[in-house]
Amino acid sequence: MRPLDPRLLRQARAARSYVLLTTALGVASAALVVVQAFAIAFVLGPVVIATSPGGDGVVDQSGTARWLAVLAAAAAGRALVAWAQERFGRRAATAVVADLREQVVDHAVALGPRPPAGATPSDVATLATRGLDDLQPYLVRFLPQLLLTALVTPATVLVVLGLDWVSALIAVVTLPLVPFFMWLVGTMTAGTSERRLATVERLGSQVLDLIAGLPTLRAFGREVGPAARVRSLGESSRRATMGTLRVAFLSGAVLELLTTLCVAIIAVGVGLRLVHGGMELVPAIAVLVLAPEIFLPLRRVGSEFHASTDGLAATHRAFAVLDLPADDGSRPGADREPETAPAVEGATLVLDDVSVRAPGRDVDAPAHLSARLALGTGLAGGGRVVALRGPSGAGKSTLVLLLLGLLRPDRGRVVLEPAAGGRTDVADRAGRGWWDQVVWVPQRPAIGPGTVREVVTDGHDVDAAALAEAARTTGLDTVLDDLPHGWGTAVGLGGAGLSVGQRQRVALARALVGAADRPVVVLDEPTAHLDARGEQVVLDTVRAWRAAGRTVIVVAHRTSLLELADQVVDVEAKEAARA
Repeated sequence: MRPLDPRLLRQARAARSYVLLTTALGVASAALVVVQAFAIAFVLGPVVIATSPGGDGVVDQSGTARWLAVLAAAAAGRALVAWAQERFGRRAATAVVADLREQVVDHAVALGPRPPAGATPSDVATLATRGLDDLQPYLVRFLPQLLLTALVTPATVLVVLGLDWVSALIAVVTLPLVPFFMWLVGTMTAGTSERRLATVERLGSQVLDLIAGLPTLRAFGREVGPAARVRSLGESSRRATMGTLRVAFLSGAVLELLTTLCVAIIAVGVGLRLVHGGMELVPAIAVLVLAPEIFLPLRRVGSEFHASTDGLAATHRAFAVLDLPADDGSRPGADREPETAPAVEGATLVLDDVSVRAPGRDVDAPAHLSARLALGTGLAGGGRVVALRGPSGAGKSTLVLLLLGLLRPDRGRVVLEPAAGGRTDVADRAGRGWWDQVVWVPQRPAIGPGTVREVVTDGHDVDAAALAEAARTTGLDTVLDDLPHGWGTAVGLGGAGLSVGQRQRVALARALVGAADRPVVVLDEPTAHLDARGEQVVLDTVRAWRAAGRTVIVVAHRTSLLELADQVVDVEAKEAARA
């Protein structure tokens, strides 16, 4: 594992500026280390010589005072440099983590709802939350010490060379031992960090799945069942973490012992030559003060390297996600994206021999689907209802993702043909023109926090009469009667505080009024898990959309929705063709 990944500097702007600042602070620190060593030598040397046997006992007080002032200034300067490194290091770490987190999430969105292996939503969630936070110790502590090693250590060796070539030779010979042992230790720790992050990701995936399915588990009285699995994963995480710490402490002890012996060899050599008169006292004291400074950055790099391995492992995972190719629509034959959104009213949505390979199965679902879906005119009474019909596993939900432009088919195209002419690939407009004209109500609607009124209006200015009419149409009025504060009732993230049926009615009301400016409505099995009354609510809402001139594309299982449809598209799965 490389101590500094060049991709981090290329893709994180805050990291580049931070490295430049840390380099400048490292140069200042190297200069202050040398000044401090000479100040100590010129303060202690004359005093020891004057007070030793045979000395005259006279000390130049003015000279000593000047060097003491220099020593105090150097010590204060080093403290100021350390404070600046810590403060700006934390700021830069926060900025770098936020930058990488945004890039990972944006790229995961660009990969679509079915990304390649290594970029599943649960992995991205773990990486963007817990994983990248481990990068902070690397930026705050390890990287500054790494730069100090590259600056302070060579500068200190050169200064020692000018004072005593023997000590400089000993330092040059023993210095390579430290990075060699660091490499050995880093290789061991890197593997344990990778395993620990993988364990945390598995635990995160299990917990996310458990939270998503907890209402169903509670309904069947099985909410206690997954606890053993979560406990087992937690124990695995504990063992992996303790293994990493064990290696870190043992390797830290090895590095401390090694650097201490190296400094001791230099000190013994200087002492022997002092005894035999082969070296002056002032340069000897300077060498003795500088010797630990030669190895100190390396010692700190070794000790902090273990705190950084988790962050480096997470960084590599982040770049693994960022390196996955995202289909941006720039393929041969793709129509050039128009500058304005395509006209939907009166247009036709064309499925041209569309097939998608089902993940984990050797089948295409949907398979070789061709159809022309005429969209509504946008005028009162000019709406249309298109039903997608097929057995379970045929690919109806996948087809919804294709129609939304969130997924590109493995074969074929989904294009929009406006009434005025032209063709626009729907997948090329994901998140923009076509997407801005579609409202999607999935099986589990996404509901943000806020009051019921805020959720339903979705930031639009809707008058009370239209709001009341939408509530009556969707059956939300009966829900409001049971809520403690009616429209002002607070709803948590994901619709916390509402039942599944209540969330469905809130989502339908939001699509009816909050997204009334969008001419196309896509419903994914809206009547699933609903009773007869809930089903009637959905039917009434679909009729209201059609009467308003909007187009409703609905995944339908029940006969009532199929009878309401103006067009029915049969979806089926087939065995995938052999390559």
